[in-house]
Amino acid sequence: MKVSIIGRQMNVWDEMKLTIESKLSKLDKYFDDECTATATLSSRRTQKRLELTIVSSGTIFRSEVEDETFRNALDRAIYLIERQIRKNKTRLAKRLRSGAFDTGFMETGEDFEEEAEFTIRKKSFPLKPMSVEEAILQMNLLEHEFFVFKDDKTEEVCVIYKRHDDSYGLIETVQ
Repeated sequence: MKVSIIGRQMNVWDEMKLTIESKLSKLDKYFDDECTATATLSSRRTQKRLELTIVSSGTIFRSEVEDETFRNALDRAIYLIERQIRKNKTRLAKRLRSGAFDTGFMETGEDFEEEAEFTIRKKSFPLKPMSVEEAILQMNLLEHEFFVFKDDKTEEVCVIYKRHDDSYGLIETVQ
């Protein structure tokens, strides 16, 4: 696994880099050598934030954790990634390293029920051309976390969404 460590508005000391790399090596049993992991560390007042993103065979695993220390946040982030893998092991079996789910897989003693099928609720609606500001207003009026619309300038389908820090994000499609 190739590991990248990024510090946002801070320097990551060498001891922390070694700790992150050694703890992430625990996940090598699930991923092949072409896998990449990115750990992004940031600090706000007393809270330490760690974002862990792992990309393997086109599949993205992500966890975002805030804690009092980076070590605790790292442990929780790795736990969340492992939990995602265990919960979806049937669907992921072809994408992960062969033998990833052999004996010793359930080391934590937790029992996860596998989901048999996805429940998909379909909704259709007309795409009305509108500005980004109008889409944000519409999303807030509906009390949704995201809103799909057609940009009135580019005529492309876009998605506006509310971020954790109460700002907004925009996803634009590219042809």
